[in-house]
Amino acid sequence: MLETWWVWLAAAAALGFLELVAPAQAFLGFAVGAAAVGGALWLGLAVAWPWLFLICAVVSGLAWLVLRQVLGVRRGQVKVWRDDINEN
Repeated sequence: MLETWWVWLAAAAALGFLELVAPAQAFLGFAVGAAAVGGALWLGLAVAWPWLFLICAVVSGLAWLVLRQVLGVRRGQVKVWRDDINEN
């Protein structure tokens, strides 16, 4: 069952929905990885399921790094604390 394309695409859709519910950029990388594996299976990739998980993990990690650069904190958006609450 893990070697069928629609299971991976359904997982990608579920992870994408979780990203909409809890927008913390935590699930979007995993959704991209699952969608990549689902697309590769749909195109005819025939490997065992441990390799599918490895491909998903690598693509998810790369997607997370790219999304962190694109959607992360920009230069100048860092909150600088000048006063400590415990000083007074």
